[in-house]
Amino acid sequence: MTHGTRNGRKPFITVMYMVAVCSGVPISDLLERAAQHSDKLYSLSTTLTHDLDSHFPPMGRMMMPRPSACHTSSLQTPGDKEQALQVSESELLSLARSLLQAWADPLVVLSSSANTLPHPAQSKIINKIHELQEHSKNLGDGLNIISGKMDPTAQTVSSLPYRGGNDVGQDKLSKLIKFQFLLSCFRRDSHKIDSFLKVLRCRAAKMQPHLC
Repeated sequence: MTHGTRNGRKPFITVMYMVAVCSGVPISDLLERAAQHSDKLYSLSTTLTHDLDSHFPPMGRMMMPRPSACHTSSLQTPGDKEQALQVSESELLSLARSLLQAWADPLVVLSSSANTLPHPAQSKIINKIHELQEHSKNLGDGLNIISGKMDPTAQTVSSLPYRGGNDVGQDKLSKLIKFQFLLSCFRRDSHKIDSFLKVLRCRAAKMQPHLC
């Protein structure tokens, strides 16, 4: 299904396609648009995490799995900006695409589970999860376009299958814990994606590395 205009903005894939087919448009313009949407993705996930934190039981914090249990933790990525600056453009884009694609199924789980989430801000959370899905899909389509303009390495996508099932549990506490855990993993990965794309944007614009 094609998404319509939201808040006066054209769908990202339409904009990316129009820019990509225009001759003489630098890749820095494509990466600028991608970075804008990755920033929105990270911002939304951060807001959602704060929304959940407001009614997350102390016992749940003690039972939360460690970040190493995230299904994307096996992917080797730069630990900070300085390390990211040492990675090639194509490899950074490959990492961003791998992380983004790894969240296609878990975002569906979050979306379906939000309908029964025992939280006072349930409707608000549902809407934001849907926004996450929309931005994730559109960003992925845009990155596919960009990867086609780069070294073949950018076309490589690592398989990071999600094996956490189709729901987040049955009782109230387990639902909150797994939902919060999945969202915290997504927030971590969306921050990585955003960081990688901003490094790429800076490089494409031929800015100094310390300004990225």
